[in-house]
This record gives sequence, C-alpha cells and structure tokens, in this order.
Amino acid sequence: VMASVTHLQKDKLRLQEELLELQGKLAAQENNELSLSLQLQGQVETLKAKLLEQAQEISRLRSELGGTDVEKHRDLLAAENERLRQEMKACEGELRELRRQQQAPCRDCPHLQENAGLQEQLSQLQREAEETRAKLVELDLEVQQKTNRLAEVELRLKDSLAERAEEEERLSRRLRDSQETIASLKSQPQQIKYIIKTVEVESAKAKQALCETQSRNQYLQEQVGMQKQVLKEMEQQLQNSQKTEAQLRAQIMMYEAELERAHGQMLEEMQAMEEEKNHAIEEAFSRAQVEMKAVHENLAGVRTNLLTLQPALRTLTHDYNSLKRQVRDFPLLLQETLRSARAEISQAIEEVHSTNRELLRKYRRELQLRKKCHNELVRLKGNIRVFGRVRPITKEDGEGPEAANAVTFDAEDDAVLHLLHKGKQVSFELDKVFPPQASQEEVFQEVQALVTSCIDGYNVCIFAYGQTGAGKTYTMEGTAANPGINQRALQLLFSEVRSKAADWDYTITVSAAEIYNEALRDLLGKEPQEKLEIKLCPDGSGQLYVPGLTEFRVQSVEDINKVFEFGHIKRVTECTNLNEHSSRSHALLIVTVRGLDRSTGLRTTGKLNLVDLAGSERVGRSGAEGSRLREAQHINKSLSALGDVIYALRSRQGHVPFRNSKLTYLLQDSLSGDSKTLMMVQVSPAEKNTSETLCSLKFAERVRSVELGPVSRKAELGSWPSQEHLEVLKTLLGDSPGSAAPPGRGHASPSPGQLSSRSASIRRKLQTSG
Repeated sequence: VMASVTHLQKDKLRLQEELLELQGKLAAQENNELSLSLQLQGQVETLKAKLLEQAQEISRLRSELGGTDVEKHRDLLAAENERLRQEMKACEGELRELRRQQQAPCRDCPHLQENAGLQEQLSQLQREAEETRAKLVELDLEVQQKTNRLAEVELRLKDSLAERAEEEERLSRRLRDSQETIASLKSQPQQIKYIIKTVEVESAKAKQALCETQSRNQYLQEQVGMQKQVLKEMEQQLQNSQKTEAQLRAQIMMYEAELERAHGQMLEEMQAMEEEKNHAIEEAFSRAQVEMKAVHENLAGVRTNLLTLQPALRTLTHDYNSLKRQVRDFPLLLQETLRSARAEISQAIEEVHSTNRELLRKYRRELQLRKKCHNELVRLKGNIRVFGRVRPITKEDGEGPEAANAVTFDAEDDAVLHLLHKGKQVSFELDKVFPPQASQEEVFQEVQALVTSCIDGYNVCIFAYGQTGAGKTYTMEGTAANPGINQRALQLLFSEVRSKAADWDYTITVSAAEIYNEALRDLLGKEPQEKLEIKLCPDGSGQLYVPGLTEFRVQSVEDINKVFEFGHIKRVTECTNLNEHSSRSHALLIVTVRGLDRSTGLRTTGKLNLVDLAGSERVGRSGAEGSRLREAQHINKSLSALGDVIYALRSRQGHVPFRNSKLTYLLQDSLSGDSKTLMMVQVSPAEKNTSETLCSLKFAERVRSVELGPVSRKAELGSWPSQEHLEVLKTLLGDSPGSAAPPGRGHASPSPGQLSSRSASIRRKLQTSG
C-alpha cells in the first residue's frame, strides 16, 4: 500500500507539473495571439493614416502641378527680358550720345512738354522691365520648389509601398508560424495516464490514505478536463483571429486597389492640367507678342522725338543744374534763419518770464499788504472775524457720488473757497480758510494772537459753528494726542504768564458750563443737574455773570487736563444717524485771567470764552426720536435765535433779541461790542451735505459783516503805598524822576489832592490806551 501511495503521489506531482506547463503554453499562446491581433490592428490603422496622407498630398499636388509649363513660360519671359534689356541699353547709349552733342540751350522750344512725356514713358518702360525681371525670379523659385515637392512625394510613395509589402510579408510569416504551432500542439499525444489498481486494505490508516489519494486523483482529473475546455476556447479564439486576419487582408487589398485608382486619376488630372497650362502659355505668348509690337512702335516714335527735342533737353539740363545749386545752398540758409529765429524767440520768452515773475512778486506783496490792511480795518471797526475749516472725507460719508468732494479752494487767495451746489459754483470770502489737510497747530497759530490779548485785559470769544458732524468738537477740544484750541490756549496762557512772571502776578481760573435743553448746567460742580441763571453784575458795569458757577484755579497743564476730563465726562453726547458722538448741548469754557503789575499797581482782567456750539441737524436725516428729538428742537431753536441776533446787529436795529435764548443771552458780552470775537465755521465737503454747507457759509458771511465797534481794555490802578510808586507815576505823567528841583524850592511831598488828580488822569490814559 505504501509503495502504491508513493507511486500515486509521484504521478500526482508529474501531472501537476504537466498541467502547469500546459497552462504556461496556453497563456503564452494567448498573449501571442493578442499581441498579433493588436499589431495587425495597429498596422491597419497605420495604413489608413498613410492612405489619408497620400490622398491629401495628391490633392495638394493637383493644385500645385503645372511646373513644366511654368518653366517654359519662364524661359520665354527671360528671352523677352534679355531682348528688352538690349534695346534699353541701345536707347541709353543714344541718350548719352545726344547729351554729348548738346549745344546752347533753347529756352523757347515748343517740344519741351513732349520731351517730358517721352522721358516719363521711358522711365515707365524701365520700371516695367524691372517688374518683369522680378516676376521671372519669383517664377524660377516657385518652379524649383514645386519640382522638389513632387520628388519628395514620389519618394514618400515608394517608401510607403515598400513598407506595406514588408509588413504583409511579416504578417504572413507570423500567420504561418502560428498555424504550425497550433498543428504541433494538436498532434502531441496525451501524456496523462490513468492507472487503476486494486489494493487490499489491511489497516484503517492505509484505507484512509487510499481514499485521500483517490479524491486527489479525482480533483486532478477535473482540473485536466477544465484545461481541455480552456484549450478548446483558445483554439476558437485562434480561429477568430485567423478570420480577422483574412478580413484585414481583404481590406488591405481593397485599399491597394483604391490607391491604384487614385493614382490613375491623379495621372489623368496631371495630364489635363498640363494641357491647360500649355494652352495658357500659348495665349500669353501671343498676347506678349502683340504688346511687344506696340512697344516697338512706341520706341520708334520716342527715338524720333528724342532727335527733335535736343534743344529742350539742354534747357532742362541747365535749369536742373541751377535748381540743384539752389537746393544745395537751401539747408544752410534755412539753418541760419532758424538759428536767428530761435534766438529771438528764446530772448522774448525769457523777457516774458522775468516780467511775469516780477508781476507775480508784486501781486503777492500787494495781496499780503491788502490782507494786513483789511485785518487792521476789521480790528478798528470791531468786526467779528470768521475763519472757515473744511473737514476731510471720512468713511461715515459712505461711497459713491454722494461722498464726492464738492468744496474747492483758491490757489492764490487763502480766504476764498468755492462750493458746487446743484451744478452751480458758489464762492465765499472769509478771513481765512483752512483746507482738510490743515493741522491743529496751523489753526491755532491764526488764533493765538486773540488768546494772548486776554492777558492784556481784553475780552475774547471764540466759538465753533456748523452742522452736526462737521468737526466743531475736534477743532475746539481735539484728542489727547492732538489737542484743540481749548487746551492749546491755556498752554499758551501759562507760557505767557511764565515769561512775564518777573513783573506781573497772574491768576487763571477756569469754569465750564453747558446749555442743555435751554437749561444752563455747571460741568465742574458737584450737582451738574442743577439749573443756573444768568444775571447782571451788581457793580453796575452792565456785564453778565452766572451765580453759583464753579471756578477752578489752574496753575499747570496737569490741572488743565483734569478739568477738561472732568467736564468732558459730564457733557451730554449721543449717537445719531449723522454722527456717532453727536454733542447734544452747547459747551462753554470760560477762562478768566487776572493780572497785577507789581511795579505800577496796574490790575487787568481778561476773559476768554471758548464755545463749542451743538450742530444744527435735520430731524429727517438724523433719525432723532424721543429725547433726541426734543434735544434737536432746542438746539435748532437756540441757533435760530443766534441768527436773529446776527441779523439785528448787521442791520443796526435798536433792539437786539439777546434774551430769546440762553445761548445768545450768555454770549451778549461777546456780541455787543466789548469783546474780540472769532467764529470758526466748520463745513463738510461731502456732496450729500451741500445744502447744510451752503447755509453755514451764508451765515458766516453775514456774521463777518457785523461791526461791533472798538474794544476797550479792562484795567485799573490800585493804591500807591510808597515813594517808589510815586516816582513811577511821575514817569507815566512825563516828569523825570531824576530831574532837579527849581531853584529856591525843596523836595516837598505832593499834596493828597495832587495825587488824586494825577491818579485819575493815569486811569483815563490807561483806559483809553490799547
């Protein structure tokens, strides 16, 4: 049993090896058949592409055939060109001979025009000969190119035919090899043998091993059957490949027949085109002969005319030489003329430039002088000075045509600006106009003279006017990094006080108030909601004051910052559609400067009112509702009352309605002629705000025309406790303190009556000075 089992195992291994070999052969045969079929298909596609290329080349050659006839035509044209060249040379020789035989020119020859015409005809014939020569060269090149192309096409056709024959031979060889391989595979005998033995089983293990061997043998037999089935399928595929090969060969034969037919058609068409080309050449040759006869006749006429036009030719030659000399001398004359003209023009331009510079310098000097005189006249009359400031375009103005800039400035005059309103340009003249790029420092430089006059005992008022969001609060208060007029004014006052500390003692007090909904409130007090009243001073001076208004004495910049921060926190500001931080009240900063001259006892009191008015607004645009609406109504009412006061002052009415509003009542001292007043009108340059800008600028012009009269200085003399003060008094009155006494008199002290009379005269002089 063991021997039979081992034998069966050996047979099994051998059968497996044979099965693997058959599978490898079948796979190789299948791969060969697939590659062969793919190669045949690729060759068929290649042959189709070559046939298409040859058809295209044939169609191209059909359009380019006719090279032989073109060569004949070229030869004829070359011969004719050579003959014409010889005739032209003969004509040129005759012309040279005629020129050598020239005599004196004949000026009044009747054949002058005819000679010119003949010369033009001769030049035309020369141009035609040159064109003919160029055409011959082009025809030579074209014929050569077409000949080369035809040779290339013939070589390409021969190569393609040879490649096709080689490809057919190679395919037939492969087909024969495949058939022989299949026949050899079919003729091989089956090497699988089935051995069936009957073995007696003596034990269970041997019986079990025998069963397993038999089952494996059955499995191997099934595998052999499957391989036979695969072999049959491969034979079927081989037959299909042979059929495909036969079909491809039939297609190749059909393509060859079509190629031969196309070649025959191409030859026939080439012959027909050759005949047409010969016919066209004959017709062209006959036409050329007729044209050449006419040319010969014209040439004979030209020769006869040349013989008769020799005197005219001599005249033309003389005129030509004279004109040639003039043309040769003309550039020199032209250069000299241009040089002199340029020198004169440059001299005139330089003179004009120098005159313009001188006039511009005089104009600017006169403009500055006029402005200085105007400012002095305004100061003497007591007019309210008006400055204008235009804020830049911001992101709150939006984008598009509504945010366009509608304000322009005069380059020559910094007191004029122009507003484009509803397509019309309106001009306004103020005392000074600040463009959007002007800094806070530049604005304060223009107003610092007014601020310093406060130290000398004058009342000064600076107030900002304009629509909401125009930049009034920024101009008056500014920011921490870039402060406005308020903080800069106090810093300047401290600087002036320090510079005069050797002779003067100054005390500076600050008060801050706001007018909110027609109620005057103290911004520095402990109870800011408490309403204050405006009353007349009890000393009979006629000035106004606010009882209970808190005053802080400031001595440094730190004190100023604390006061501003404290007052800014309590001021009412809200957000509207037009301004994110809209001031809802009129803010007043009152700075009082009291000075004492230690040498003379002179006391001065100056007051500086810095007013930040709330902005006028249209309720429809600002979107104010509820309490915001009530605030806007009170703001517009107080500004309207300010307009009424300005109108009454301008028209010199007997009654000025100061008491119609808390704002105008509080500004009565500044608007009634006892104060130096400056209005800073703030405007927006945006197109959507042109209506409000127009109203603000018109109001500014009306304010500028108001005359308040001359300003008086607030100064008085104190007591004179010492002899040194008396000596100063004598100096002020014109007496020299060191002058000698009259003879016979001692140095008696003045009587009390004399002192009182002199002090009264000093007071009158000080009050009327300034």
